[in-house]
Amino acid sequence: MKADVEPGGPATAPRLTELSHGGGCGCKIAPAMLEKILAAMPPGIVPPQLLVGSATADDAAVYQINAQQAIVATTDFFMPIVDEPLDFGRIAAANAISDIYAMGAAPLFALALVGMPVGVLPLATVSRILEGGAAVCRQAGIPVAGGHTIDSSEPIYGLAVIGMVNPAHLKRNATARPGDRLILGKALGVGVYSAALKKDKLPASDYEALLASATQLNTPGPVLACLDGVHAMTDVTGFGLLGHLAEMCRGSGVAAHLRYADAPLLPRAAELAEAGFVTGASARNWASYGHQARLADSLGETARTLLTDPQTSGGLLVACAPEAVTDVLSIFLQQGFGHVAVIGEMVAGEPCIAVL
Repeated sequence: MKADVEPGGPATAPRLTELSHGGGCGCKIAPAMLEKILAAMPPGIVPPQLLVGSATADDAAVYQINAQQAIVATTDFFMPIVDEPLDFGRIAAANAISDIYAMGAAPLFALALVGMPVGVLPLATVSRILEGGAAVCRQAGIPVAGGHTIDSSEPIYGLAVIGMVNPAHLKRNATARPGDRLILGKALGVGVYSAALKKDKLPASDYEALLASATQLNTPGPVLACLDGVHAMTDVTGFGLLGHLAEMCRGSGVAAHLRYADAPLLPRAAELAEAGFVTGASARNWASYGHQARLADSLGETARTLLTDPQTSGGLLVACAPEAVTDVLSIFLQQGFGHVAVIGEMVAGEPCIAVL
């Protein structure tokens, strides 16, 4: 990738993915390690207005300010999952805003979080990353109102996002009920696609599929939150479908039955996984929470890989009453989520996942 040269800058800009040890939500600290880190922290202040903190690994913090309004706050940032700077910025921004939608909230504004290897990347490349993020924020109807920058050894970009929700419509990941149906809004496979991309083995058409999925804003969230039949919601990101479903099970005190055959996949996800294009985060994910899942004997390594595949800007995972399924699917389809599918149900029992 050629680029214009700034004074003192490099003659040729390196690929963004060459500068990072991981990419996208696959950069997350493994769930088991994160749990140990958080367990070692001393108890903090928990005022009654803090409706959602860190106790259930939910998508954002929520602080009530009056009977009809609560502030929703989140932050998310990572290293590049793609090489095109504009696309990296777009994906990172969509991923960060998703946490607001997953709480049933509407985003208000964002702050940019930027760490770049100054002197390694041309300034034009950095500008394109920020341009991509700002473009997605405009699409979401919010401004980038400020931010912070540092000189870092790896390129890092993301957002802190502030939103607002009526507490009566707040959706958490810890309020699923036995009998709820599980609905997933996007197809799985972003991680294996990104692994193939990093090795120059991803065709242009598949890159477009990755980009379309990872930049699609999870705008159904606030609409779904207004349905009484929607009981719990989260988004599927770096811990994979199994990891985020396990968080929902633990927080809600219920078990889940997941039908692998019904889980939507990007067109070549299984083929690429079978060819060995797998992220290191997938194995770390399984090592962290595999003891909480039981896969049917008929399911092999490919199924496990895709169920633990780290999703960057993945889909909403909704737990809803059976009678709300039609409405939930209609909302997704009306907003252009063609891969949406019913993939299982919540059942009474100790928190665990049976994959059929």
